[in-house]
Amino acid sequence: MHHHEPASSWSSECVKKPLEIYVFIDPLCPDCWALEPNLKKLQIEYGRFFSIRHILSGKLASLNLRSRQKPENLASVWERTGSRSGMSCDGDIWFENPISSPSTASIAIKAAEFQGRRVGLKYLRELQEQLFLHKKDISDESNLIDFATKVGLDVEEFQTDMHSENAQRAFQCDLKLTSDMEVEEIPTLVFFNENIDEAGMKVTGCYPYDVYVNIIQDLLQDTPDPSSPPSLEKFLSYFKFVASKEISVVYNMPINEVEKEMKKLLFKRKVELVPVKYGTFWKYID
Repeated sequence: MHHHEPASSWSSECVKKPLEIYVFIDPLCPDCWALEPNLKKLQIEYGRFFSIRHILSGKLASLNLRSRQKPENLASVWERTGSRSGMSCDGDIWFENPISSPSTASIAIKAAEFQGRRVGLKYLRELQEQLFLHKKDISDESNLIDFATKVGLDVEEFQTDMHSENAQRAFQCDLKLTSDMEVEEIPTLVFFNENIDEAGMKVTGCYPYDVYVNIIQDLLQDTPDPSSPPSLEKFLSYFKFVASKEISVVYNMPINEVEKEMKKLLFKRKVELVPVKYGTFWKYID
């Protein structure tokens, strides 16, 4: 059984891949955040077969404004998701720092993507971390600019793009795609196979990992071996900041095993522990 070199399978962008996955999300959606461990694992094990496109659905923005949801309702949804999924979400933001204009963040994500898909992804992840873990207001422009600096975007270009017609238009395209594909709920994943003119396979909500793998196998009409994950240190140096939950999913390790392994790296000063409301996150030290 030969194994593919994992690094190439989950980080190369230029190869044309047989499948494409559209991931419909909203930066404010805790369930989209809870999807992260499975997406990382999918990328590592089967990333050589697909590319991912994040589509901003705008679902929550309109939803929150329409129902004028009470802070305590939003807070409790966040707390439930955080404790259930192991991907921490601190619901107190809705009392301390409620997000006033949710679409600002979406436009910022589009602006970031103009500098490349990979850095766009990093930006999205940074924004989710700041929102769910640190209760940062993601409708505040100075925060959005901070995140851009952190992930290494060209900040001037980012600021210009953020206020441009283009970013607005890119966001509008995402909204249109969401309605054209009749995406009613988020997260929704739509799997496409480039070889056939079929409608994509649509999966709404968060599912166990194997469900996604089965869809990929169906579309490829093949059951390829998963690529092995890189060493834990490589994984950390690539993603920089990960939850124990993400490591546990990617490496099939129970949380207490993960914590043991991470403590070793902690002693070697390779990582630092970042305490959050639910579970644990680890920051890689370069």
